[in-house]
Amino acid sequence: MLEGCVPWPGELAEHYRRQGYWHGRPLGELLQEACSTFADKVAVVCGDQRLTYSGLAARADLMARELASRGIGSLDRVVVQLPNVPEFATVVFALFRLGAIPVMALPGHRKHELVHLCSHSGAVALIVMSEFRGFDYRELAQEVQHDVPGVEHLLIANELGDSAPETQYPVVDPSEPALFLLSGGTTGLPKLIPRTHDDYAYNMLATAEALQVDSTSTYLAVNPVAHNSALGCPGLFGTLLAGGKVVLASTPRPAELFDLIREEQVTFTTLVPATVRLWIDHAQRNPVDLSAVHLQIGSSKLTPGQAEEARKFLNCELSQWFGVGEGLLTHTRLDDPDEVILNTEGRPIAADDEIRVIDDEGNEVPDGVDGELVARGPYTIRGYYRAEQQNLGSFTPDGFFRTGDLVRRAPDGNIVVVGRLKDVINRAGDKVPAEDVEEQLVAHPGVRDAAVIGVEDATLGERTYAFVVLRDESIELPALKAFLRDRGLATYKIPDKLVPVAELPRTPVGKADKVALRALAARRAS
Repeated sequence: MLEGCVPWPGELAEHYRRQGYWHGRPLGELLQEACSTFADKVAVVCGDQRLTYSGLAARADLMARELASRGIGSLDRVVVQLPNVPEFATVVFALFRLGAIPVMALPGHRKHELVHLCSHSGAVALIVMSEFRGFDYRELAQEVQHDVPGVEHLLIANELGDSAPETQYPVVDPSEPALFLLSGGTTGLPKLIPRTHDDYAYNMLATAEALQVDSTSTYLAVNPVAHNSALGCPGLFGTLLAGGKVVLASTPRPAELFDLIREEQVTFTTLVPATVRLWIDHAQRNPVDLSAVHLQIGSSKLTPGQAEEARKFLNCELSQWFGVGEGLLTHTRLDDPDEVILNTEGRPIAADDEIRVIDDEGNEVPDGVDGELVARGPYTIRGYYRAEQQNLGSFTPDGFFRTGDLVRRAPDGNIVVVGRLKDVINRAGDKVPAEDVEEQLVAHPGVRDAAVIGVEDATLGERTYAFVVLRDESIELPALKAFLRDRGLATYKIPDKLVPVAELPRTPVGKADKVALRALAARRAS
């Protein structure tokens, strides 16, 4: 395996092969097969562009030939920073065929992050669009290349693939990394998550099966397709493997997305809770019928009240998902009772997903008790790339990944996410889970969104700040505290300070940017 990656133990890897999780086929081969099977069918739609499966394969082949002519081949790392455009699909498909490893940068990344990704991955190339939405990605890439001499090739995706000599495709080892995802934390620079052809193919195929995706399905990519959920859960490539159609969106505006859903007859999409709330707000003013659409919701907590509102105002089917780029996926099933769908994040997707809920000492806690979720399985990595020290803290000695998420497990096996370990505020010795307070705040009809952080305090250790986006600006902040008390929230969980804001800052994957909020709190304090 590529140096710097941590392989699965041999016996366990063989077990996953025997059980049929790993098929021993690289992703490029699987996608090429889908393109042959569904050749004349529309594969990708983006604005006025419509690519058939055969057209997708032809463009990817041209891309691969040009990349190969520049010396890019097996196990070379290539940082790919592309928005939701057809070039994303063709470039990544081409890299899969060459056995090269795309490093999935996000469109919102800038020089600080890109220099880190290029240098840490040992990238030989950086691929961007010339410009997108008025931003000059070419200029940014040139600055990065200047700072990271190892990046030999700066390639512009929308200028690639005109002509190139024929190439002999290499034999790709499916046990090697197919791509590097990025860790999705809200602090620090991202770690690199090596996902192999074997494990990520299972990831895509299993999630497609769970959502009953087939050749009649149409997926709307709202989130950046470089992010795990929109990339392979089943996302862009999982939908293509099933013969479905993928619609790439480049706007967050509900009205435009609803038009797109109607025009392209979208059957499912992946949303973060913040986007769900925007859709609900729009639908309350302009009624819509999304009864043909399944909402796959994940990334952060959707409260039971918001789930009920989504059903009421969007008239849609939904399932709740918990997932990490490192692997583990849990989800509610399509035939689960409402109590499970509205109140839990469901059960693991694979029979061989091993999960534990543990306390601070590493001991398993009983069902119904909060603890950290740890997991291992056929698609959960055994270590980050070139991160020996981080791996010591992120993985247990017996190979379980420490998710850093606080959960409790119900007797029926369903998981309820409580919050993040690092999102627990230590206020005078009392532990305040931020997501718990956020859930209570957004239960108020006048609150659209909320994010809670801990701010260092000489007396309390940490003081609790709640940033709230109000639907009704006439709401008095003391009334929100009274509302929380009336709901029975523990006294020590009542925020010390409530700060109204027009919108919450967001990370590139749609989570509340708590680093930015801490900086805002510091500025206010000073």
